[in-house]
Amino acid sequence: MENMAQVHMTEAELARDLHAVLEKVRQGVEIVVDRNDQPVAVINPAQPVRRTLSDLIRLAEQRESERGYAVTLDPDYAADVEEIVRARKPWTPRPWD
Repeated sequence: MENMAQVHMTEAELARDLHAVLEKVRQGVEIVVDRNDQPVAVINPAQPVRRTLSDLIRLAEQRESERGYAVTLDPDYAADVEEIVRARKPWTPRPWD
């Protein structure tokens, strides 16, 4: 996040209203916690976990072998996933990308 807003605050300010500070972080603000005008911590928004379809299939197969039964998908969700897979196109990046 290159253009992330940044806010400096003291430990006492952080402790006084942690909930509000975490809400700012959730909105994309980077919080720098200072002690005696020196930064001691930086709180950034967490990066979402991203998995490929291959990862999800492998995980489902692993869970099936552990539990002894297959994972089943909601029929509407399964239809959506099948349509996405069927309609996907090969990635052909331009030479300058």
